[in-house]
Amino acid sequence: MSKEELEYPVHSGTTFAKGLLIGGLIGAAAALLFAPKPGREVRSDLSDKLSIATDKTKEFSGTVTDKTKSLATAVGGKVADLAGTVTSKVSDLASTVSSRAADIKSTVSDSKQQIAATLQETGKKVADTADTASAEVGEDIRAASKDITEEAKNASDEVKATH
Repeated sequence: MSKEELEYPVHSGTTFAKGLLIGGLIGAAAALLFAPKPGREVRSDLSDKLSIATDKTKEFSGTVTDKTKSLATAVGGKVADLAGTVTSKVSDLASTVSSRAADIKSTVSDSKQQIAATLQETGKKVADTADTASAEVGEDIRAASKDITEEAKNASDEVKATH
């Protein structure tokens, strides 16, 4: 450690909290000792203030609980909507892939019946069709991923806005 670090140590938040608590206790004790009221009145005042603080704490706790429940409900709804969107996009993607696979299978079946010279040319067409289908599926996946990302961002923004 450097000389400056040893001379001026950094105190943690817990050290500050301890000092705050000890200072508060000392201040409360001094207030009780130098209070112009008799002990019975001071105890009555303290009891009243403690019950008020307890009531406010319970009220705050109820408010926090209600807000937490409403936030959880909102998040749950957004998650359900997002899951529905993802399911829909995956279903669309699966049907596209299935359709493309059926097209490729048909092309391959037809090419088997042609003569050897035509077979070579048809093989090139099948490869081109597969490349095109693969590129289209890749584009569909990217588009679906973008849509899902936008939906998630919108849901996140809505959840943050309700906060």
